Amino acid sequence: MTTPDPEPGRGLWVTFEGGDGVGKTTQAALLEEWLRGQGRTVVRTREPGGTEVGVLVRDIVLHHRGDIAPRAEALLYAADRAHHVATVVRPALARGDVVIQDRYLDSSVAYQGAGRVLDATEIRDLSLWATEGALPDLTVLLDLDPSSARARLDADEKPFDRLEAEKSEFHARVRAAFLALAAAEPARFVVLDASRPPGELAADIRSRVAPTP
Repeated sequence: MTTPDPEPGRGLWVTFEGGDGVGKTTQAALLEEWLRGQGRTVVRTREPGGTEVGVLVRDIVLHHRGDIAPRAEALLYAADRAHHVATVVRPALARGDVVIQDRYLDSSVAYQGAGRVLDATEIRDLSLWATEGALPDLTVLLDLDPSSARARLDADEKPFDRLEAEKSEFHARVRAAFLALAAAEPARFVVLDASRPPGELAADIRSRVAPTP
């Protein structure tokens, strides 16, 4: 099954979701390399951190040493998302580019909704309001049990950010929320077992993305 451009002349928007350590960055890079080889113009971005404003927000929500109230955290992500979609994503799609993005509103629903135990519907509605209803054409959910994901993070020997450092119960709730989101929107999501070899995953992702001239 392929995912064609939604409208003639409009670009394609692919987001990668999943818990920390599942391999989103690796797969986004492999997809970018393949698409560029197909002659497509690719904009690679992430949330938070895809704009100058986003870099500031990222530092606050992921590296601030003190506590951040859960609702304040959710609002910071939504503010970054509003700016990011308006200044990066929509202009790229209008040019006919492919946008490959690490995390979008599904991460907020999973992390702030399930992880922080806020109302998931309110979190989703907040992001949809902030972005004027923008949704990706395809969302790749890389699914991996939290213990395996944590082992990958430990192997990297990098300091954990605020979310990575949360307890296993938090990450279990996040994983369950991601799977529930995918089940509710099967036309947008593809769920892949992230324990499989990277090359196999990349091939599956390519099979869902239709290159256009």
